[in-house]
Amino acid sequence: MQLDRQTFQDRLNEGKAAYEAGEPSDACPYDMYGNAEEQFGYRYWNRGWSMARSEAESRPQPPAASTGQ
Repeated sequence: MQLDRQTFQDRLNEGKAAYEAGEPSDACPYDMYGNAEEQFGYRYWNRGWSMARSEAESRPQPPAASTGQ
């Protein structure tokens, strides 16, 4: 694998998709203590996951549904 801009973007997108799918941050498929490729994947997968979470938290939340009671 090339550690390049395209791979960086792929890992960010994987992390974002994982957040959107409801996966926890520790579900990263890359090893932070592995070889350079694994560390690269870990770093940018987690960055993508965190970016997606930050974006979701900064969106206005819809009002809670009323139960009519």
